[in-house]
Amino acid sequence: MQQLLQQAQKMQQDLARAQEELAATEVEGQAGGGLVRATVNGSGELRGLVIDPKAVDADDTETLADLVVAAVQAANENAQRLQQDKLGPLAQGLGGGGIPGLPF
Repeated sequence: MQQLLQQAQKMQQDLARAQEELAATEVEGQAGGGLVRATVNGSGELRGLVIDPKAVDADDTETLADLVVAAVQAANENAQRLQQDKLGPLAQGLGGGGIPGLPF
């Protein structure tokens, strides 16, 4: 029983460390051939947005909005892949059932 508790405590520490690493890691997504670039951390929090002046057309703000949404979505997809890479092995150690609140 003591060994099982030690294993659970180690897994909890490993999970906390992986979550800290995710929060500190930034990934990028882009749209429009790089005209709009969004940066999120590994937890999916938007950290930055860069819009090339060529993407700005006062008569067509709808396209710019679409590019921003697409870039943020791409960045979040990259963040989800990062989460799976970092936390997936830990979830398998918990019986493979995943971790509540995470997308896998």
